[in-house]
Amino acid sequence: MSIRIVSIISGTVLSLAALQVAAAPVVNNNITEAEVKAAQQAWGQALIAISSAYSESGRDKAEQKARSVLDAAYGYGHGAVLFKPTLASGEQTFRTSYEGALAYFVGGNSTFPDDSGFALKGWTGYQFNNAAVYINGDLALTMGHVMLTDASGAVTTVDKTWGFKKDEQGALRIVLHHSSLPFSAN
Repeated sequence: MSIRIVSIISGTVLSLAALQVAAAPVVNNNITEAEVKAAQQAWGQALIAISSAYSESGRDKAEQKARSVLDAAYGYGHGAVLFKPTLASGEQTFRTSYEGALAYFVGGNSTFPDDSGFALKGWTGYQFNNAAVYINGDLALTMGHVMLTDASGAVTTVDKTWGFKKDEQGALRIVLHHSSLPFSAN
């Protein structure tokens, strides 16, 4: 049995038996909560790897590692990144450029003379605790605390907001990174 479809516009009669419809590829760029948590964990591991590279091999190796982290985790190659580092202030509070982000993590850039390298502080441990995660298709936002442990065992807690966007290859890219020290009334 053949089904006939009449096109209202052209009056053409089509037989479904005669139509061969190729299966269309399905693209799903929706982000999952598991992907968000994996990206957050990877960020912390990368920060520790930059610290380790610095401790073991010096600033040049730390910069190489930081460049690979920025290339893999951040969206600087895809458009604007809204980055407000923890210890940045004044005219250079916001780091919308790749070089500004690199300077914050490893220092050594005369354009950013106040940067000594946040990632060079000897971090050995990392945890995150999300207060909330908001996912809408290929964009995810998180807000919560990040706890960083240094070589002496001291823990620094920062307030952290991230925005992740899934790129065309399916990788999550950080497009928003806001970090600050918790408010203290003292």
